[in-house]
Amino acid sequence: MLKRYDRQRDILNLLEPNQTRAIADIAKALSVSEETIRRELRVMEEAGTIVRLHGAVRLPPQEIEGPFDLRMQKNVAGKTRIAEAVVKFVSDGDTLFLDSGSTSCFVAKALAEHRQLKIITNSLAVAQAIRKDRGHTLFLAGGEMNAAYQSFSDRHAQDFVAGFRPSLSILTVGAVNLEHGLMDHSPSEAIMSRIAYSTASRVLLAADHGKFGRLGLVHTASIKDVDVLVTDAPLSAEFQEAFSDAEVVIA
Repeated sequence: MLKRYDRQRDILNLLEPNQTRAIADIAKALSVSEETIRRELRVMEEAGTIVRLHGAVRLPPQEIEGPFDLRMQKNVAGKTRIAEAVVKFVSDGDTLFLDSGSTSCFVAKALAEHRQLKIITNSLAVAQAIRKDRGHTLFLAGGEMNAAYQSFSDRHAQDFVAGFRPSLSILTVGAVNLEHGLMDHSPSEAIMSRIAYSTASRVLLAADHGKFGRLGLVHTASIKDVDVLVTDAPLSAEFQEAFSDAEVVIA
């Protein structure tokens, strides 16, 4: 599973915003055949990760979620309730992954009474929110920081996170769509989420009501990949059916 993500990640890392790159150049840079690259590009195009052109490829126009500090100010009450419900699934000594979503920061703060956690994150804001007097071990992915997310999600960060096997990944999401599943607004953050889905023993999705029914930029995972959903409002009948295999908590 990771092998395909590795190759797609390598392709994304060769692309720059607002620029095109020839398929032949990508194949040469990755030391594989052009047909191998085309196969990956077909999958990536279906997921919305890239836009294919004649003999070339580019990144899609990136949607803007807004600065991280602004997102931290939205639906504070709902995110606080979600965070308080999420930490009930955490026991002292657990190994956790927390992603770079704003709700993850609320979760990090809500972990204040837990002890001896091993916390993996690619979020600078999450790392700063973790209490330093509870005996936790913090693993912060490095690399080039994405200022809009206050996170690290480049190749170096992805390789770092892929090496861990958390007992629980606590993940956020850009959009939850009945047709397209779980989606993000950043291709690199989407890859980070895919790694977390594939390496964790269990996945908990923390998503406030505003994420449901929206459409993001990049497909991240299937709704069926979620073990636990924590949200702040009752689900519609359609989403209740979609999450029927998951434990659903309304905070």
